[in-house]
Amino acid sequence: MIGEAVRRMLAEESDIVFHYLQDPAQAIAKAVELAPTVILQDLVMPEIDGLTLVKFFRANQKIKDIPLIVLSTKEEPVTKAEAFAVGANDYLVKLPDKIELIARIRYHSRGYINLLERNEAYAALLKSQQALASELDQAAKHVVSLLPPPITDGPIRTDWHFVPSAHLGGDAFGYHWLDEHHFALYLLDVCDHGVGPALLSVSVLNVLRSQSLPNTDFRIPTQVLSTLNETFQMEKHNNLYFTMWYGVYNKLTCVLDYASSGNAQALLYPGAVDLSTPNMLIGGIPGATYSADSSVIGVPARLYIFSDGVHEVHLPDGTLWGQQRLKDFLANPPEGESELKALYATLESAQGFKGLEDDFSIMKVSFV
Repeated sequence: MIGEAVRRMLAEESDIVFHYLQDPAQAIAKAVELAPTVILQDLVMPEIDGLTLVKFFRANQKIKDIPLIVLSTKEEPVTKAEAFAVGANDYLVKLPDKIELIARIRYHSRGYINLLERNEAYAALLKSQQALASELDQAAKHVVSLLPPPITDGPIRTDWHFVPSAHLGGDAFGYHWLDEHHFALYLLDVCDHGVGPALLSVSVLNVLRSQSLPNTDFRIPTQVLSTLNETFQMEKHNNLYFTMWYGVYNKLTCVLDYASSGNAQALLYPGAVDLSTPNMLIGGIPGATYSADSSVIGVPARLYIFSDGVHEVHLPDGTLWGQQRLKDFLANPPEGESELKALYATLESAQGFKGLEDDFSIMKVSFV
């Protein structure tokens, strides 16, 4: 009788399709089959308690979110509270007014359809994000593959540690022999993070490795920085600029010529000697001039070249870890492990959580 009465109320509503089932034992299977946008359920039915059936609806993963309106014989606060407690979305005394019933059906149906659309959009977004993350991960691996392997024997030995703050960072570095006697080493830090900075850093890295800058003697640091500045002006590269440290070591004279721009730095040990020069950022001003300096390298010696992410680490008290702590740490590195990895672990511990806010890039060059 109730089912027929509801059918008649909804008969003229072209946007509502009504399905009726008398056997409560088949209700779950039928709901899964039909995937309705609203379920009307009488609390009085044969062989099963109506509130128990509500629990069954809510326990099924395929239909647990479908709005459920229970129909009761009278307005009972206790029964109403129990119905809501087990998962009902609405409560009507049968038989409700036709206008009210249709309004409630449409209200709950619209809400559920909106939920389905949000879930679909979220699933599509999640899939897109997963695909993007996979691509970024592959790109990050490609960037790391361009970094040179450590040199473990000979008069010049190298080690490095690189941890980008995002999937793709803006740092890059490298070293190679320019000729029989000159060894070039360099580190750059592009502003910002992500695909754009990573692409720029890779472009600069490839130019340096291939020595493809025009009219440039790669044994002269000022020429390298000047030509890079003209080649990578920020207005032509999405307003991206970078800092850089570039040096050339002459193994015959044991002299290291170097030039740095922005806050790119290097420390020479023993003594924690600062090897940096006050120069403009690369890509900032066309025609900028760059100064260089030189240092005689005594043997043995350790040279650390790094970006600002190695010392500009915020501590819980609001201060920075700072350059002095960095100098002290490198002056007495821990034994039995790579001091570069130990440094990263120390910074994470100091700030109190995993992962640093900026790219962590440091290169060690040992002269033995």
